[in-house]
Amino acid sequence: MIDKAKLKHRVKKILSLDSHPGHIALALSVGVFISFTPPIPGLHTGLALAVSFLFGLNKIACLTGIWVNSPITVIPSLILSYKLGALLLDQPAVSIQTGDIGWPYIKTLLIQHAKPLLLGSSIIGAVAALVIYVVCYWGIVLARKKGLLVQKRRDK
Repeated sequence: MIDKAKLKHRVKKILSLDSHPGHIALALSVGVFISFTPPIPGLHTGLALAVSFLFGLNKIACLTGIWVNSPITVIPSLILSYKLGALLLDQPAVSIQTGDIGWPYIKTLLIQHAKPLLLGSSIIGAVAALVIYVVCYWGIVLARKKGLLVQKRRDK
């Protein structure tokens, strides 16, 4: 299950990064948005690293954000994303036949239902990223104001 000590350590590490709260929150929220894209092996990590390098975002925060949508939550989030996208595109949501899962069937599903899945996952990812940005930003600001975090400053 989830190791609370590791999670607490990771959150404290993110909150203690030596950067502006908006910069940390932005990197984390970009990672969260990426986590809601359909799971193609290696895509989330590669995309998070590429975006963080391209835009100069904090790599640790961005990579941490991609784990918001974990292996435990990926199936429910994909189903919700697909149903939301199908609803917005006014398409009937189709149930998957589990007895015939093979590459030809999966390929057909992806081709026929990519638009609703991508639309739904983009909307859910954007909302989750916005929420994470606000929570992270104010969490860092409040924790620093109360002196809960020890900041390491570099001499310039």
